[in-house]
Amino acid sequence: PGATIEQEEIFGPVLSVIKAKDYDDALRIANDTQFGLTGAVYSTDEVKIERARREFHVGNLYLNRKCTGAMVGVHPFGGFNMSGTDSKAGGRDYLLLFMQAKVSSARVGATRKRAEAGTAI
Repeated sequence: PGATIEQEEIFGPVLSVIKAKDYDDALRIANDTQFGLTGAVYSTDEVKIERARREFHVGNLYLNRKCTGAMVGVHPFGGFNMSGTDSKAGGRDYLLLFMQAKVSSARVGATRKRAEAGTAI
């Protein structure tokens, strides 16, 4: 734990093996990084799978399946922390990154009365 390879976001054919005491320690090690793009958990224990869903701080979590090869146009993709903005490319909220929100409110009855009186803006 704390090794450079554990603290970097490496893209390439690299396998890193880090020994953990137990599941709690493994989850702590996995979350002990500035990055959070992708993670995977393989287990037959449903409690551990559900715990990974709640506590593994990654943008893309793969459970009992390979953790590479997200399907473009099918899987929204993005990471947490230094791995992205928490927003998913291809996700429902992705378009909002390119828009500017605007709120407009009016009392409809008051506007109608002004219009009838000829004092509306």
